[in-house]
Amino acid sequence: MTSADKVTRFSLDLFDDATVAGQESQRSARQQLEHWARVGRAVSDRSSVARKRIEAALAGTLPSEHLTADEAVVFDAEIAASIESGLDQIDFAARRAATGHTSVTLNDAGEIVEHLPDGTERIIAR
Repeated sequence: MTSADKVTRFSLDLFDDATVAGQESQRSARQQLEHWARVGRAVSDRSSVARKRIEAALAGTLPSEHLTADEAVVFDAEIAASIESGLDQIDFAARRAATGHTSVTLNDAGEIVEHLPDGTERIIAR
């Protein structure tokens, strides 16, 4: 690691995927993550017609079914990355409670917790 390197954290599943993919390409997991980041940056930075179409589909102004097969691959990857990066920041139980729905989750202790619309919670199985 050089003095210009920054420490960052990756999800375990992404790191494991990078380890496997890196072995196939003779790269370490770190090198594979850097490779993926550079490829993703190059794709994201392109201001081509295809990139503009993908951005329009992501914005909802172009139906995704109008994308070419290659554009759809990038579109799907963008959606998957957005979902994965936001999952830990969204409180789905609270959102559902606000609309009058009950949710059930598994807490860190392995207990099943019911989240009621009034904001209360109760453990329903240990």
